[in-house]
Amino acid sequence: MGLQPRLKTWPPASRWWVGVLLAGWVQISHAAGLFEDEDARRAILDLRGQLAQAMAVLKQQGEQIQQLQRNQLAVANELEGIRVDNARLRGDNEKLLRKVAEVEQKIKASSQEVDERVRKLEPGVETVDGKRFKVDADERRAYEDAMSGLRAGDYDKATNDLGNFLKRYPTSGYADSVRYWLASAQYGRRDYRSATTTFRAFLTSADADHPRAPEAMLALANCYVETKDSKTAKRLLEELIKKYPEAEASIAARERLAVLK
Repeated sequence: MGLQPRLKTWPPASRWWVGVLLAGWVQISHAAGLFEDEDARRAILDLRGQLAQAMAVLKQQGEQIQQLQRNQLAVANELEGIRVDNARLRGDNEKLLRKVAEVEQKIKASSQEVDERVRKLEPGVETVDGKRFKVDADERRAYEDAMSGLRAGDYDKATNDLGNFLKRYPTSGYADSVRYWLASAQYGRRDYRSATTTFRAFLTSADADHPRAPEAMLALANCYVETKDSKTAKRLLEELIKKYPEAEASIAARERLAVLK
C-alpha cells in the first residue's frame, strides 16, 4: 500500500504533521540542487531520518487507534449483550414472582378448605343467638342443611327440614333457634296456626332474655291478627311493650296497637 492511501486512515492531526515534514523535505531537496555542499546533504539525510521516524510513530498511533476502535466496538457489543440478558432476567423474575403468588394463593385456598373440612368433622363449640354449646360434626351439618331452605326462601323445604331436625335432635343447642326459624317458615307459608304453635313453643323453651324473644312475641301477635283473634293479639302486643320496652319489636308493636284500636 502506498503512502497516500495509508494517510487517509490516519487522524487529521497526524496527516497535517506528515504534510509539514514532506514540505520541509521538498524545500531542502530543492536547496540541495542549488547548493551542492555537504551541509545540505546532511540536512536532507537528517530530515529523511526524522520523516522516517515520524512515519513509524504515526503508523504505530494509527494501529493503536484502530485497536482502540475495535476494543470500543467489542465493549459496546458486550454491553448490548448484558442489556439483553438483564431484560430477559427481568422477564424471568416477573414470571417467577407471578408463579410464586399463584402458588401461595392456591396454598392459602387449600389451607382454608382443609380447615373448613376439619371444622365440620371435629366436635366443637358453637354460638348461636348468644348461646354457647357443644355440637358434633353430624349435628352441625344437619343444622346447616336444615337452614339452607330458609336461606333460599324455600319455606316448604325449610318447614320440612327444620321440623325433621327437631325430631332428630330434640335437645340440641340449636333447638331454640330452629323453633324460631321453623315458626318463621310456617308464617311465610301462611300456615298461621302451625306458626302460632311453634312460636309459643319457642317462647316457652327459650330464656326470657333470648335475643329473638321480642321478635317472636311480635310475630305471634301477627299470627293472631291473621286468624282474626284481635283480643289475644292486643294482649300480646301490650305484654311485649311492657316486657321489652327498648326493643325494636316494641316500636312495631305500638304501631300495630294503634291500628288495632
